[in-house]
Amino acid sequence: MQENRFRARLRSGGKLFVLAAALLAGVGAVGQPVGWILLTTTLGPTAYLLLAHPQTEAARLRCCLLGHACATASGLGCLAAFGLWHYPSVIEGQHGTWRQIIAQALAVGLTLLLLVLLDAHHPPAASTALLIASGLARPGPPLYGMLTGLALLFAGVALLSRF
Repeated sequence: MQENRFRARLRSGGKLFVLAAALLAGVGAVGQPVGWILLTTTLGPTAYLLLAHPQTEAARLRCCLLGHACATASGLGCLAAFGLWHYPSVIEGQHGTWRQIIAQALAVGLTLLLLVLLDAHHPPAASTALLIASGLARPGPPLYGMLTGLALLFAGVALLSRF
């Protein structure tokens, strides 16, 4: 009995491994000719949620779109509010300044507030807010790449769900 459960988990895990690896590699490959990084850390948890738990509320397209839209607006708003629009990212600066730390914390907090108010729960959106507010996905190609990667991920999962 326990061996059958293990085999079922192995089959399920193997399927997720193949789907996630193929989908994320495809998204990453699309960015190569354009010179954009489409594969960012926000795609990992989003892919997991969409592929492993597609029946949950957080995996609904409405929640995904509103979640990442709220996170993008929150992250950009906090960059602007704290005068960090052209400031080096926390990685480039080797550490976060107090303005950056507060902007990052408020961007995530604001995202969570908006998601509760909109009844559109999507946990991976918090990482989108953090990426933007930290300057890692700053306005320009890094932000466009992340958003394009998310759009490709949503499209890829939609295509895969048909099979």
